[in-house]
Amino acid sequence: MRIAVTGSIATDHLMLFPGRFSEQLVPDQLAAVSLSFLADELDIRYGGVAANIAYGLGILGRRPLLVGAAGRDFGEYRGRLEAAGVDTAQVRVSESRYTARFVCTTDADQNQIATFYSGAMTEAADIDLEEVLDRAGGADFVLVGPDDPTAMLRHAAACRRLGLPFAADPSQQLARMTAADVMAMIEGARYLFTNSYERALLLRLVGRPASEVLERVGAWIVTQGREGVRIDRAGSGSVHVPAVPAVSVTDPTGAGDALRAGFLAGLVRGLGDRASAQLGATLATLALEFPGSQGYRCTESDLIARSAQHYDVRPMPSSSQVQR
Repeated sequence: MRIAVTGSIATDHLMLFPGRFSEQLVPDQLAAVSLSFLADELDIRYGGVAANIAYGLGILGRRPLLVGAAGRDFGEYRGRLEAAGVDTAQVRVSESRYTARFVCTTDADQNQIATFYSGAMTEAADIDLEEVLDRAGGADFVLVGPDDPTAMLRHAAACRRLGLPFAADPSQQLARMTAADVMAMIEGARYLFTNSYERALLLRLVGRPASEVLERVGAWIVTQGREGVRIDRAGSGSVHVPAVPAVSVTDPTGAGDALRAGFLAGLVRGLGDRASAQLGATLATLALEFPGSQGYRCTESDLIARSAQHYDVRPMPSSSQVQR
């Protein structure tokens, strides 16, 4: 089974300023601020939700198809993803923009000043998923992740038109979407992914009870941090999967993306929702133990072995596929 992952591709540029921002601010000059902070450290990390999920699937041996827009500086990042087992041949590379970038400076008090440059991500709206899949030889399942909102709606519509099972993962883009957009995106999705806060935000945004949202999707996967994962289905109650204890927590960035990758890897093996969520929760904990959203390494057999230490996981043959 081949999985296509659509969504954002980005890099994070994280700097540390040893002083305090507050000491550099002049109260009666705030209308004309002109400041420069000399940072002691720079950490460049690779990210973007789609790239993070694709990375997780790639190192598990699943050769996912990454669909998104990157900039003219994508060369080094492309090489890294390909080395991890990700098919990047269909990534749209902008001729004029740079890859989306998050630039953040943190001071001694953990205050932050940051800027997000959307860059090439704005061109994702021009991607025709049907054409991409045709060039790539097709896909059996699509995850529609956070991206340019127009692209998200187009990709979900294309999946419905093609009869392709898909997962909807609006994530942080909920803040930029209307109620109509959200309902249009999730309509007919096999899975809807959110964390607990995004679940509450989605319900407030659409102004409908959870039961009505569940009537539009196959299942709602809600990540709950230390509380694990909850799976809701219309008319069948909830399933709870506890989190896997971490040896140590190094960096929470990308843990949710790793969970999605592990969950999808479980579906590829023909596992049900609970067992797939167990693999996802295990991979999420592994991601917590390493810096950055793509700092961990793991084979599928290693993942299954660690998951089996906490859950009763019986993986089925990897040739199994999600049924349409």
